[in-house]
Amino acid sequence: MSEVMTGQSFADLALPAVVLKQLEKMSFTQPTPIQLQAIPALLDGKNVLGEAQTGTGKTAAFGLPGLAAIDTKERSTQMLVVAPTRELAIQVAEAVTEFAQQMRGLEVATVYGGSAFGPQIKALRGGAQVVVGTPGRLLDLLKKGVLNLSSLRLAVLDEADEMLNMGFIEDIETIMAAVPNTAQRALFSATMPPAIRKLAKTFLVNDAGEQPLNIQIAAIEKAKATIRQRAWLVRGLNKMQALTRLLETLEYQRVLIFVRTRSDTMDVTEQLQASGFKASPLSGDLNQAQREQTVAQLRSGRIEILVATDVVARGLDVPEITHVVNYDLPGDSESYVHRIGRTGRAGRSGEAILFYRNKEKHLLRTYERLTNGTIEFFEVPNAKELSAHRQQKLQQQLVDTVAGGEFAELNAIIAKMQADTGLSAEQIAAALLAQQNSQRPLIVADDPAPRKFEERADRRGKRDARDGRDSRDGREKRNSRDRRDANVEFDTYKIKVGREHGARPQDIVGAIANEGDIDSRFIGQIQLFDGHSLVELPKGMPTNVLRVLQRARVRQQQMDMELASGEQITRRPRPPAGERPAFKGAPRRPERSPRGAAQGERRSRRPQ
Repeated sequence: MSEVMTGQSFADLALPAVVLKQLEKMSFTQPTPIQLQAIPALLDGKNVLGEAQTGTGKTAAFGLPGLAAIDTKERSTQMLVVAPTRELAIQVAEAVTEFAQQMRGLEVATVYGGSAFGPQIKALRGGAQVVVGTPGRLLDLLKKGVLNLSSLRLAVLDEADEMLNMGFIEDIETIMAAVPNTAQRALFSATMPPAIRKLAKTFLVNDAGEQPLNIQIAAIEKAKATIRQRAWLVRGLNKMQALTRLLETLEYQRVLIFVRTRSDTMDVTEQLQASGFKASPLSGDLNQAQREQTVAQLRSGRIEILVATDVVARGLDVPEITHVVNYDLPGDSESYVHRIGRTGRAGRSGEAILFYRNKEKHLLRTYERLTNGTIEFFEVPNAKELSAHRQQKLQQQLVDTVAGGEFAELNAIIAKMQADTGLSAEQIAAALLAQQNSQRPLIVADDPAPRKFEERADRRGKRDARDGRDSRDGREKRNSRDRRDANVEFDTYKIKVGREHGARPQDIVGAIANEGDIDSRFIGQIQLFDGHSLVELPKGMPTNVLRVLQRARVRQQQMDMELASGEQITRRPRPPAGERPAFKGAPRRPERSPRGAAQGERRSRRPQ
């Protein structure tokens, strides 16, 4: 939610008591300017045209009055929100779900491309009253007759200008044409280009010719001049390796790490805790009391690192946060400004760190423009630098210990050890260092050389924002450069995911490409069995990548990838050149966010 408040209360806006109770539980007391204008208008049955950036609190502006209009006893789609990217769709759905926690019987369905139709169709047929989705998948579901809008009460277009920029305008027109005339409409956009104004004129004017309420909220500069922004290109190391190295070498007081989904908060936290960091998740799975307790522990220092999503970090004000890490880039630019505003509080200095991929580099310019700042590029400490850091840190600890301690009894023990064993003091010290080294190596193994397929993928350069994806049906086109590289030799790996888990080849490709940062051209044939599957990957896969893939999940089932012992993929007759698919079934790669969200930042599983 925006930090700019109006001085008025949500209780003044005639919202239902059940909604107000939840807002109080979430510590939402004062509406932002756009909420103050949009909520009463929508409650009064008016259509709304809002010109406001994401950080101004638009989700609550349409979500709260939308929930007020829903009859939870009626199992049909009553509120529809169209968002440009899966990331924003997930964020909106999570926010609406949280607003509706006190509303028994209310269900929210999130639908987007790149994920299986089955669970999404099941949610719609189950009677979800709120549907949040991306244009391509919504259009698919409309064509299949699964998405029924006959009972719709409110249709919302969020980030309309972004959908225009991504080529979704025809999809939006088709979707809005299916909205019944009796339904309210709301359109929100950061800018109002002619095409969006035309869309508003077509769909926001009601049957009586009444014009929509036009709300304009000026952009508010929220970036702090004291926040240093730095960016690291994800390459060589995976993101978790880079994160642990940064946390080990940075001088920080408290750190807030932003990830995309609730499940990601748990995954990242578990890995940080396993590496010895005092980390905790902050997700929508926690109730208000648990959240307050977690934030209190952060302030007190019992935990030093918080892993959170955009939704639950809304309004978080902890002056001790010195660093914000964008482990996953946000689904929209304004959320980035909101994120980095969690540090540099109360006039203090802070640092914002971004993990980005080549395909996302253009977003950095947008962030610089929004924050009126400069983003510096940096490299994560390499193995040699990390070794030097650990050795220097241990050396300083030993010096401090010697300066502040009495060692008469310990010196006597050392003397006795020397007499009993014949070892020198240097040998005893070296043995103690060896024990220390076994727990946390003082000489870190050399970093793996950049993978050949990674270098090739980087050289492919910038793509069209939609990455060759047909926005009309959500499908991606595979051309000759996307096909399996004929010069790569493959090993066969076995994964513990198969047909009985509902896995499809594209699910496996998505998990391997996303988690291992492997271009799909370097994923060979895939063969499904009931309880497992076989997949071809390039020979000489780095150990650190294989470790990541062992933990990766397909259909919520851990892959446990390992080299196949004697089992090989059964070859089909090879079709003529030019007709040959990239791998069995020619699955498409997972849908990528047209706004450039990184391939490695999406999950093959459906967010919980």
